[in-house]
Amino acid sequence: MSGVVRTAGQRTRRRLVEVYGALLSGLDLPPVLVDIGASGEPPRIWDDIARLSLYLGFDPDFRGSEVGRGRFHRVLMVPRAAQAAEGAGEALFYFTASPYCSSTLRPDLDSLGEFLFADRFAVQHEGSVPAESLNSVLERLRLDRIDWFKTDSQGTDLRLFESLQPQVRCRVLAVDLEPGLIDAYQDEDLFIDAHRALVGHGYWLSDLKVCGAVRMRRSSLAAARSLVPELDEQTLEARGKKSPAWCEARYLRTIASLRPGGGTRRDYVLLWVFATLDGQFGFAFDVALEYEQTFGADGVSERLKREALAQLAAPPHGRVARAARRLIPSPARRWARQLLA
Repeated sequence: MSGVVRTAGQRTRRRLVEVYGALLSGLDLPPVLVDIGASGEPPRIWDDIARLSLYLGFDPDFRGSEVGRGRFHRVLMVPRAAQAAEGAGEALFYFTASPYCSSTLRPDLDSLGEFLFADRFAVQHEGSVPAESLNSVLERLRLDRIDWFKTDSQGTDLRLFESLQPQVRCRVLAVDLEPGLIDAYQDEDLFIDAHRALVGHGYWLSDLKVCGAVRMRRSSLAAARSLVPELDEQTLEARGKKSPAWCEARYLRTIASLRPGGGTRRDYVLLWVFATLDGQFGFAFDVALEYEQTFGADGVSERLKREALAQLAAPPHGRVARAARRLIPSPARRWARQLLA
């Protein structure tokens, strides 16, 4: 049975990839995917449209980058920190014990001291890194739009998005943020701020993954270990309950917000593609109907409707397989396949 499920899921994915290729190859400009904090692997959700997309990555240190020059239609790397302030120059950077916690904001160690993972935020040293505003980079590269905006800037996600020129910001169709739920950095953009702002800008919350940490002071752990020596941080991280600390949020533009700005055929097609990539097939059908109402019935509208309906009517195993690829690490997927074989 597991082999049948995998085969059906692979066929469904291949079908969608073919649809994306047909739709995107007719656009006047490839999708522009912006990745702020690009030292690791690009979002896996972009895999099925990568070969037809322009990838723009920001990070002052690309040594760990796994973008790959042949993966995307075009790759542009900016070896600078993205900043909200206009122009180019330098920014003060706090290098922490974990490179994934380094930021242009100072860690809030008083708040973090209530959690076991506080040591990861310990500042090893401070230094200046080259920095440039998003608007300056777009102007220099002669890009007038961003279609999907992903940022993991450790505390400044919202201000970076809002720093975009209004004529660029109003055309962004998808936004990925990782805002905090606790005060990990001084003066950081929290989820409550980001959500309110993005809804106000015409987006709806399409996906939310809440991530957490064990709430326990390290001094308490030391006291506990004096009584139960086998207790250690790794054990507590693996077995202890995690308290919400940050989240990974995805927003898609609402159909209503496209109308006032004079959304183009390209906007509707890309919004449909992004919605299906995120598994939002009901919303994708909404977009297809709106496209037809706005521009009239044509071959594109028929394809958008047909493919969205096909996914809505598909057996659930195809949707589960796609969700698993996005959410479950590769080693865990391999283990599950061996177990079910």
